[in-house]
Amino acid sequence: MLLKNFTALFLFVTSFSVTAQQNITLEEIWSGSFRTSGMDELQAMKNTNQYTVLNSNRQTKSTQIDLYDFKTLEKVSNLIDTKNHSELQSIDSYTFDKTESKILIATNTNQIFRHSFTADYFVYDIPTKNLTKFTDKQIQEPTFSADGSKIAYAFENDLYVYDVVSKTHLQITTDGKKNAIINGITDWVYEEEFAFVKAYDWNMSGDKIAFIRFDETEVPEFSMDMYNEGLYPSQYVFKYPKAGEKNANVSLHVYDLKSNVSKKINLGDYNDFYIPRIKWTNEANILSVQVMNRHQNNLDLHFVDANSGNTEIVLNETDKAYIDITDNLTFLEDNSFIWTSEKDGFNHIYHYDKSGKLKKQITSGKWEVTNYYGFDEKNKTIYYQSVENGSINRDVYSVKINGKSKTRLSSKTGTNNAIFSPNFQYFINTYSSAINAPLYTLNESKSGNTIKEIVSNNEAEEKLARYNVAPKEFFTLTTEKGHELNAWMIKPKNFDASKKYPVFMYQYSGPGSQSVANQWNSYNDYWYYMLAQKDYIIVCVDGRGTGYKGAAFKKCTYKELGKFEVEDQIDAAKVIGNYAYVDQSRIGIFGWSYGGFMSSNCIFQGADVFKTAIAVAPVTSWRYYDSIYTERYMQTPQENASGYDNNSPINHVEKLKGNYLLIHGTADDNVHVQNTMKMVEALIQANKQFDWAIYPDKNHGIYGGKTRLQLYTKMTNFILEKL
Repeated sequence: MLLKNFTALFLFVTSFSVTAQQNITLEEIWSGSFRTSGMDELQAMKNTNQYTVLNSNRQTKSTQIDLYDFKTLEKVSNLIDTKNHSELQSIDSYTFDKTESKILIATNTNQIFRHSFTADYFVYDIPTKNLTKFTDKQIQEPTFSADGSKIAYAFENDLYVYDVVSKTHLQITTDGKKNAIINGITDWVYEEEFAFVKAYDWNMSGDKIAFIRFDETEVPEFSMDMYNEGLYPSQYVFKYPKAGEKNANVSLHVYDLKSNVSKKINLGDYNDFYIPRIKWTNEANILSVQVMNRHQNNLDLHFVDANSGNTEIVLNETDKAYIDITDNLTFLEDNSFIWTSEKDGFNHIYHYDKSGKLKKQITSGKWEVTNYYGFDEKNKTIYYQSVENGSINRDVYSVKINGKSKTRLSSKTGTNNAIFSPNFQYFINTYSSAINAPLYTLNESKSGNTIKEIVSNNEAEEKLARYNVAPKEFFTLTTEKGHELNAWMIKPKNFDASKKYPVFMYQYSGPGSQSVANQWNSYNDYWYYMLAQKDYIIVCVDGRGTGYKGAAFKKCTYKELGKFEVEDQIDAAKVIGNYAYVDQSRIGIFGWSYGGFMSSNCIFQGADVFKTAIAVAPVTSWRYYDSIYTERYMQTPQENASGYDNNSPINHVEKLKGNYLLIHGTADDNVHVQNTMKMVEALIQANKQFDWAIYPDKNHGIYGGKTRLQLYTKMTNFILEKL
């Protein structure tokens, strides 16, 4: 109450026009008060110049898939409404068949890990309006064959094919077994680190299915106690290969639906390898397969003849550090293909003929392509997103396939993302910046000109304006060693340069990541604004190892995760501490996951710089994390023991001087609570005092019910008391 009276008096005396400004509360943040409007499940159609959106009606408590015209933005029709189908309670997600006359609808979704889930699935026939639940089982990743007559799906580690006409199910693999054999669905580590779940693919003629088989038999198991509601906890046991441990043995197979025969493909003389992507080409019998060595610095692109089983390596890429896997491989009508690579030091677009001979490097420059949207065959034009207008920004561009006539299609500085119409005549652009809430517009593809506004969030901007906050200020921070780092700062609205303010730093810092981005606010940003209202300055710095500034900047941390990143955060804090308006004795740092690894390292190794640190779900030793991620950047602990141990915070606990809050969920399948328990024991044996909080049965995100509100209240109180 006293603070409000003082603020009102201050505003009156200084004749500010902004009156009755409010303070942000955690209850508002985590109740969704600052949520913005969007276009849910927006999908561009393939056969007509139209798109679909998933809408909901609160009055009827129903969900609809609505069809819109790209040119006019007018609603063409309602494809399905759950109020007309009592057996369909809601629509969680949906996909079309190739003819776009049938829809696969998921409902009653049950999450497994980050990307994977099971669900109840229905097939909806648009012309007849017939809705069919084709199996009573909760299944995974169903997809239509090319002609829509069949649906492949996974159930309990095996693959099946459902015939839409005869309504029969064919089991095409039979050896699936939990924690042993998986067919057509990725294991935990592939899902998390190669970011895909569906490890099978239909060919263009719909008579063959290629799939990856995972033999997890020799992979070590990890178990988590689940406390739940009963008298005794249960154990969740799953296969999790930690760095240097045994991975699943993977093999490639092709099932022929005409002969009902499965064929194992011999990919060659590989030892301990990955298959991070498979994709059929435009030739019905030619399958593309990406194969990587365990170090992930050698990538072979195979073309496999599914009839003969013969394979040919059409492209090989190597790197002194590692190669990132993408979904940008795109086959054109003549089976030439688009490929993106960092081989010239920056991520760019390349065009190869179908034999793997380079035809053209299409984009070039000291900037990165960040998204590939597609190729307009008629106008020989490629559409993509890049950071050419500054590494914190994203713009939409077009360029001819010969590399000429590059055009910037987005006009506003910030983050732009596009979804193109099937004929590439239009695109829906999503724009936001640190001061502009998401804006959806219809744009003309040739010039980029805006035709019409679709969804705006002016209310979100106006709502935030009613609060006592100042916007982010972007700047380049140069460390004493000369490293130029992207950064942003949030100051108290009534900032007084003659005062001394405490500083609270946030970072993530993981390889190729970005936290300093010119885009609209996340939930955490509102928390930072709230802290700024309490007279803290919030700062975020992207150090070396983060993304979108070229391969050299990103990959300099290779084999030494945590060395240069920690050095940069400490050095950045020293620079900030020397600002005239900063109290250098009151600098804190916060991070989650990789960011928690970093904040822990900073409070230990930067004990004379940081007063306070919060680490949520941190990796405390890379020896405890998974094989694919850790070895990509570190090789194995057997090969690089010093890289693992010298930069792991658990080995620096004796240096702790300040205030340290450690937080973890017990059901974290990603960064196991083992990391925190090992850290706790190390701190105890070093006779160090610290604070910690454990969240029962919560995963890496630590959410559910009032969890986030309680968590952020705890962290806020810790900051107010200790910084």
